[in-house]
Amino acid sequence: MPRKQNPRVAIYTLGCKLNQAETEALTAQLCQSGYQPALPEEPADICIANTCTITHIADRKSRHWLRLARRRNPEALIIAAGCYAHRAPDELAPLADLVLDNAPKERLVEIIKELPSASLSVIASEANGFPKNSQNFLGEKQSPLPHNARVRSLVKVQDGCTSRCAYCIVPEVRTSEFCLPAPEIIATIKEKTALGYKEVVLTGTKIGCYKDDGTDLAALVEHILATTTIERLRLSSLQPQEISPALLALWQDTRLCPHFHLALQSGSDNILRRMRRRYSRDDYQQAISRITQKIPRAAITTDIMVGFPGESDGDFEQSYRFCREAGFANIHVFPFSPRPGTEAAGMPHQPGDKVKRERTAKMLELAQSCRQSFQQRFLGQTLPVLWEKETSPGSGIYSGLTANYIRVFTPSERPLSNKILPLRLTGLTLRGMRGELL
Repeated sequence: MPRKQNPRVAIYTLGCKLNQAETEALTAQLCQSGYQPALPEEPADICIANTCTITHIADRKSRHWLRLARRRNPEALIIAAGCYAHRAPDELAPLADLVLDNAPKERLVEIIKELPSASLSVIASEANGFPKNSQNFLGEKQSPLPHNARVRSLVKVQDGCTSRCAYCIVPEVRTSEFCLPAPEIIATIKEKTALGYKEVVLTGTKIGCYKDDGTDLAALVEHILATTTIERLRLSSLQPQEISPALLALWQDTRLCPHFHLALQSGSDNILRRMRRRYSRDDYQQAISRITQKIPRAAITTDIMVGFPGESDGDFEQSYRFCREAGFANIHVFPFSPRPGTEAAGMPHQPGDKVKRERTAKMLELAQSCRQSFQQRFLGQTLPVLWEKETSPGSGIYSGLTANYIRVFTPSERPLSNKILPLRLTGLTLRGMRGELL
């Protein structure tokens, strides 16, 4: 890699909010070290793919970006990191100069600085002498990002999973469970607030199992609300069995966003057992009831997998009916993708591609109907919105999110980015809702 002043770095991130949080922290570290973020149309000196491997589609997108980065930046240092790089480094080695699994990824800036300027091809892992850094980026003071990025920050509080659901590769690529110390998390949120962020999202592989020196997730959230001035706090994915009265009581503070993402995966008890999920249909329904009774305006979003091995027409119909009756604000629908190394990859009775396509299409149609039904409940109401940016430069149309995760749009002649302002919701669009500023 040629050495130059203020090298430009392009980062591509796939996958979950945890990956996004790690990229955000990495970007801050790079800025602090003198690297410059490359705009999409600019050439880059370093190209980093923070990969995902949850499905074969995520794998394919990672490979495509790496090839594209090489074509557009033939002299750049190309780096593949993250979960796909952890699971199958040999598959990415021909496409990248450096392949890093999830352990050394956390020392990426330090590793880049130590690399020789000559071309190289390296697969780096913990076994190569890159030990895991338990600080996970939080120990580094973070530099400001470009202004248009300072709206919502994802803060990693936990990593790793040992639950081993039958279909999931995550326990193979994020192998050890650990939680970040509560004082460091609170210090990071204070830092984010000082940088101008209005919202923080707590993220991890399983944030509901957070535990640090007697502090569980409810206590962590309570500490954050009591000791920081962040204007909005949002939680990422939870499990239905984690929806406790103690946790729900915290939503008395209006800074805590009334949005719960609870992965259902299937509405059939038969399939939930085969998936090795740790709840039943009834458990999930009870979680919905607890939330809606305590927080009537809350949005509950979910993930649904179709075409899991052994899913009969009856099992799918149970899932469909459950979702139709649950009142979800949105449903993320995806077909089963066999991951090498998981139990489900070798299970018999795997539905064919045609069946998966048909079931996916039917569930996606339901997802759109559920989303519109949820949004219609708020027509004519006024909700605070965190405005992000114009839908396209110079359009004068701004996009933002309500606290309960409704995507909204409004015209404005004045800049709205990174402001929380009330909006009266006046109609539905294909992408969300439109409204009038008050």
